Amino acid sequence: MFSRLLPMLGTLAAAMLASSAALAQISDDVVKIGVLTDMNGPASTPTGQGSVTAAQMAVDDFGGKVLGKPISVIVGDHQLKPDVGAGIARRWYDVEQVDLIVDVPVSAVGLAVQNVANEKKKLLIVHSTGAADFHGKLCSPYAIQWVFDTHALAVGTAQEVVKRGGDTWFFITDDYAFGHSLERDASAVITANGGKVVGAVRPPFATPDLSSFILQAQASKAKIIGIAAGPPNNTNEIKTAGEFGIFKGGQQMAGLLVLITDVHALGLKAAEGLLLTTSFYWDMDDKTREWSKRYFAKMNRMPTMWQAGVYSSVMHYLQAIKDAGTDDPLKVTAKMREKPIEDFFARHGRLREDNLMVHDLMLAQVKSPEESKYPWDYYKVLTTIPGEQAFGPPNPECKLVK
Repeated sequence: MFSRLLPMLGTLAAAMLASSAALAQISDDVVKIGVLTDMNGPASTPTGQGSVTAAQMAVDDFGGKVLGKPISVIVGDHQLKPDVGAGIARRWYDVEQVDLIVDVPVSAVGLAVQNVANEKKKLLIVHSTGAADFHGKLCSPYAIQWVFDTHALAVGTAQEVVKRGGDTWFFITDDYAFGHSLERDASAVITANGGKVVGAVRPPFATPDLSSFILQAQASKAKIIGIAAGPPNNTNEIKTAGEFGIFKGGQQMAGLLVLITDVHALGLKAAEGLLLTTSFYWDMDDKTREWSKRYFAKMNRMPTMWQAGVYSSVMHYLQAIKDAGTDDPLKVTAKMREKPIEDFFARHGRLREDNLMVHDLMLAQVKSPEESKYPWDYYKVLTTIPGEQAFGPPNPECKLVK
């Protein structure tokens, strides 16, 4: 009898070990998400605490646990400095056992953190890093771009505006890599669609007086003044243009990167008529309103596309861990690719082989003060731009593209 019992015990022990192995696929018994952002600088309003809040909302809505293990959120301030961002990422991955880093405003910091993620073989999802190289020639199996890139913004705004008769453009471009990339991509789209770029000026980042640049744009007589800039130049240019009567003179401004918090800071009187492309608008439908109002209750302002994107990606990531039965980075990203991404943030979304999340964008126009009926009622959505059209095909320089 004892001899018959031994094999049975062995089989039972093996089954128990297999079962516990299946259950214990969460490294360090906790899923840790690090929100690496700008907490006090010029990007802190569209990212910052709002991105932290969005990540925590996703964790809470998921139930606070995955595969029976707790989920925690930690915060780091990279101060818009690539070396600081890379240093925090290295410590998080090495010492604090962070499984996923999210947000990461400005492309220089995002690309620095991507290098660390590659080295450590840990996951990174960026929301406020726009460089198209991130999923192009510098693409990585460990780094995902969720909300936008410079190409999609340029295509979204330039192509749709030219279609509507805005066929002559003059650019005011931030004189650094991000601005140059926006202008280059938009100019290619404008000329391909039969439009013409009549000139450009390139103010340095954070220029205090933009008057001379606005006057040159006005004198160009271009129908569209393209703003290839982010904060703070973009909002200052729009404000100065209003003071110089650009809109009243019949010219329009098209912002290649404008966030709803920028419009809120400017006010509708200054921003009225501005054309822009966005991945998300809080007042688009019942789903966007329901989530955004919950967010507003915590932050007292409506979310940017970056902040809404943080929630969307964290929820999709956690669901992929549950479906994969593990937090192994490559197994999780494989699961993330399997399911379409259709939530309050994304329409017709999918995670592509180059680790870009492709989804529909919207061309919007800022309302006049008279058109706005309630707080944060800022945009008229003019058209939807299909994701494949906005983002274009995968870059063959990406080594992940077969």
